Amino acid sequence: MKRIFSICLLFLLLVSCAPNPSAPPSPTQAPPATVTITPATATPLPAARIWWRDAVFYEIFVRSFKDSNGDGIGDFNGITQELDYLQSLGITAIWLMPIQPSPSYHGYDVLNYYAVNPQYGSMNDFKNLLNSAHQHGIRVIIDMVLNHTSNLHPWFNAAQDTNSPYHSWYIWSNDNPNYLGPWKEKVWHPSQLGHYYYGIFTGNMPDLNYLNPEVTAQMEKMTAYWLNDIGVDGFRLDAAAHLVEEGPKQANTASTHTWLKDFTTFYKTEKPGAYVVGEVTGAGGFIAKTYSGQMDQIFNFELASAVVNSVGGGSNSSVTSSFKFTLKDKPDGNYATFLTNHDQNRVMSVFDGDVNKAKLAASLLLTSPGTPFIYYGEEIGMKGQKPDENIRLPMQWAADVASAGFTTGKPWRSPNTSTDMSNVTIEESDPTSLLNHYRSLIAIRKTHAALQTGSLALLDSGSPAVFAALRMEGDQVILVIINLSKEIITDYKLSLSTSSIPDGTYQPKTIFGNGIADPLIFKSGKFSAYQPLAQLPAQSTTIFVLK
Repeated sequence: MKRIFSICLLFLLLVSCAPNPSAPPSPTQAPPATVTITPATATPLPAARIWWRDAVFYEIFVRSFKDSNGDGIGDFNGITQELDYLQSLGITAIWLMPIQPSPSYHGYDVLNYYAVNPQYGSMNDFKNLLNSAHQHGIRVIIDMVLNHTSNLHPWFNAAQDTNSPYHSWYIWSNDNPNYLGPWKEKVWHPSQLGHYYYGIFTGNMPDLNYLNPEVTAQMEKMTAYWLNDIGVDGFRLDAAAHLVEEGPKQANTASTHTWLKDFTTFYKTEKPGAYVVGEVTGAGGFIAKTYSGQMDQIFNFELASAVVNSVGGGSNSSVTSSFKFTLKDKPDGNYATFLTNHDQNRVMSVFDGDVNKAKLAASLLLTSPGTPFIYYGEEIGMKGQKPDENIRLPMQWAADVASAGFTTGKPWRSPNTSTDMSNVTIEESDPTSLLNHYRSLIAIRKTHAALQTGSLALLDSGSPAVFAALRMEGDQVILVIINLSKEIITDYKLSLSTSSIPDGTYQPKTIFGNGIADPLIFKSGKFSAYQPLAQLPAQSTTIFVLK
């Protein structure tokens, strides 16, 4: 029965949202005539400044966030209904995972780049979300899957014919080259006619050929459509490292860097305030540096892993080491940060449900350089472990085991059984909850420039369990102290060997946590053996502004 339903759904998606496979859109064609939309009405936000540097992002899997019509599938109108919640959390930008028509539940195999998934609503519903988000001071970026299409996309169907102009839109070989992908996966797949096509992820996702200028022209047209005709604020670029292959070299190639430089010039010309963040799996400061001038930011995977490892192990060694490498190559903090995302086990599951560890991870994320991204439900401690469907479960709005307050119907997938403990309703009223920990930290970050774009100076804490750092922006200096251990710490001393902070005596003012700190004296831009508080509570975060 499920198979029949899936086939029927795919048929509807193809018929309602995609051009006729026998007559795929030409490379110079405007958006398909089958897509009918009203003129864009989204409220624009000021674009003069680099808005993403002080933004706090929230990643949303639309299918699982909020269902507005009771069909069990999250939708655009559901997100619109919860914009007040996002605003109260302090979110200033959202990233929507794929919203275009697709035969899969996740959407990363696109059928039509100029339409939206009808399960999520209409294009007008999406534009209403966009307009409402802007009225709430929230920008919206969407997933852009440039690397590949669905194998059911009309372009690929036409490309099966070697005489079709679309054959060269994909990557083919008469014989199987037999080399594997970056994860030792099969990347060459047999076609209907006996030759092979390249797909770095699966045979259902054939890679586009960006050595063909017609492909680039089509994707630039699509980019301009979403930026200008629809009014989105930018994109998260999926699989950015894999766009242009050089034979068996399939990631971070020189050809990919060249293509991205040209693409960045294009979208900045179309919409100067547009933002693009790239997925370059495993990237740290060094790789981020190699992508300078290509996209606005990339995700710092190395730092994300280090934060989770340090919190999990109760030691500052991993995160301190990662920061040192990051500071060496990207001292400006111009990268995107996160804890875990839609491809990884949820951070609360990594911590085996330890709320205090989840709070420490949030503290490191939201007091560190970079643009933070919060995965939906992370702020309430949602759990989830692979397979991927289980890390993309319905948002837990209320203590309802059947629906978690996500829908009035039957959810597309059963929510996590922890909904009775980890949900928005119960955590809203608890001042000590993880949700309110996030809310407080985000509020402090938004009102202190040093925590947004300030430089970072790591302090020697004299204890492996204590992470300490200074954030500095202009004449604002903030001291962050995090006790990663489950024990009260008394044996710690803070030291700084060099800085540009003027000499003098500074009085720390507590803005997060408890306690009145002793004065801090800077001489020649440094200090040593400073102990602001007699003891640091177990698994605690304390933040001071130095006056």
